[in-house]
Amino acid sequence: MTAIYKSDTKYNGEENIVVALDVGTTHSACSFSYLYPGDYPDVRSVIKWPGQADASGDSKIPTFVAYQGRQPKFFGAEAREVIDDPQYIVAKWFKLHLHPDSMKIADAPPAYGSNIVTPAKIEVPPLPEGVTLLEIYASFIGYMYETTQRFFAENTPNGAQIWNRLASKIVIVLCTPNGWDMAQQAFLRNATVKAGVVRSPEDAELRIEFITEGEASVHYALAHTKTSTWLTKNAMFAVTDAGGSTVDSTLYECKSTSPLSLEEVCESECVQAGGVFVDRGLQTVLEQKLKDSDFGDPESIVEMVRSFEKKTKRIFDGTQTTNILDFGGSRDNDRAHGILKGKITLSKEEVGRSFDDVIARVMESCLKLLHGRKIKHLLLVGGFGESPFLRKRLIEMFGRLGTEVVTVEEPSKKAAAEGAAIWYSKQLVRARAARYSFGIHSGIRYQWEKHRGDLDRCYTDAAGVKRIRVFEVLIKKGAVLSNDWEKVSDHHRSYQSFPSDLGEFSTTIYAWEGQGETKWVVDANNQVIPGMRKFCSLKADLSRLRSSLREQRGENGQRYWRVQYHVVLTFGRSNLQARLRWDENGVRKEGPITVLPTTAY
Repeated sequence: MTAIYKSDTKYNGEENIVVALDVGTTHSACSFSYLYPGDYPDVRSVIKWPGQADASGDSKIPTFVAYQGRQPKFFGAEAREVIDDPQYIVAKWFKLHLHPDSMKIADAPPAYGSNIVTPAKIEVPPLPEGVTLLEIYASFIGYMYETTQRFFAENTPNGAQIWNRLASKIVIVLCTPNGWDMAQQAFLRNATVKAGVVRSPEDAELRIEFITEGEASVHYALAHTKTSTWLTKNAMFAVTDAGGSTVDSTLYECKSTSPLSLEEVCESECVQAGGVFVDRGLQTVLEQKLKDSDFGDPESIVEMVRSFEKKTKRIFDGTQTTNILDFGGSRDNDRAHGILKGKITLSKEEVGRSFDDVIARVMESCLKLLHGRKIKHLLLVGGFGESPFLRKRLIEMFGRLGTEVVTVEEPSKKAAAEGAAIWYSKQLVRARAARYSFGIHSGIRYQWEKHRGDLDRCYTDAAGVKRIRVFEVLIKKGAVLSNDWEKVSDHHRSYQSFPSDLGEFSTTIYAWEGQGETKWVVDANNQVIPGMRKFCSLKADLSRLRSSLREQRGENGQRYWRVQYHVVLTFGRSNLQARLRWDENGVRKEGPITVLPTTAY
């Protein structure tokens, strides 16, 4: 079997297998790499799935799960075959249920270049009755992993023996949209445990890696474009991954070409504007066009949209004056509405309107990312990125800005899965930019000149010091974090009585997602302000500090005890990590590491 990608660098780690899973809104894929010491790793994709009509090279499968009652019966292509069978309920587009509120599409016309009056709204299909989202994800991930195991065994020399020998330590890389967060990563870990892919939550922490679809795509794009023709040292370029439900864009600067090293220039962008919204756009067009027709019923429109998705959407480039959708039988006619013998004819303007809202959002997101910067190249990947109409519109817009749109030499419908496997064996991105500002709720000494308008927020600590709680920024939004970056922040807590509960000591890291800057975490009523949220908790057992604590006297002579500690943030191995640190009888101690999700930076 021919490898899709072969590394030019020898692998020097322990023997292992890395499996990269991309569960997309409409389609999913899996790639893997067998890592052997001293060998040049290659990346291959699973191209044989149950029920797949063409198993000779199509790596993507429909993201469908067919249920009878609460029992999953079919997946992927096999589930698609029973989508109209009343005995089954097919779960589709379930990824949309997991999108965080920050990614919800705005119910307002886009700001850039769209003449559509009412933007297409996405109606998330309901889950099958009695089935949870966790159960659906667990079943689908389990199906993908089992199929990958079978494919590996059948297409790798001694594959079954190798897999069985390494099964307990196989690394799982899961691709997520740029806009997903720690909550979504925790959900996917739980789903992977429930699927039986990993043994326990502790095993999941050790074996599961996450990568954003945007970063996975840059690895894919660089592997399948002739970088020597356009990529030079200090050059800035953008990568846009246009998928089923989201479009992720990231801006990079090339720090070195030999060896290749990239650095994020600013925080990435993620907009909910993928290919499924074009389908919904067409649905809106059809509902308006056929409101006075006998064929304006939901069932007929669903069949028209299916026909559109299978062919017209994939080939439309804006020049086709007539576009035919096959939806019915030879007796289905309504000439006044362009329907003849079960086929409806749409003009290029009507088809174009189904794209308008989505393309406007993509353009707006890309322009926001560039923010006036001059770049020479934009790499376009992803399933929706193969749309001739999207490509044409982006080429027109960026051409006016002096930016060339580069497409990859290979089909990129599931670029994320392959790119994720490449990423694990050959990490090129050496620095990332923070998407949010991170900090803690810290009590600083009250100063009349600075805080006289906030007297109601003041408190007096156990040492008798008047303080005010503010948002102490540890990482500022947009800050570029390199592999040797570290931030150590000194803190303490004062207690009126001897602390006896230090075994479960914790502090919270907050993320500020709002505009501009803020000095507050909570409002005057002690409620977390809009735009601020709890991001993660750092925990440690400080119980052994009790023996070294000494009674102290405060400003008014009162007794108190003080616990001193540090919040430590480091960036290494492409991960942002946080931990608590303290001194215990002169010896440095550290608590468990918390890995902040890659979507944060």
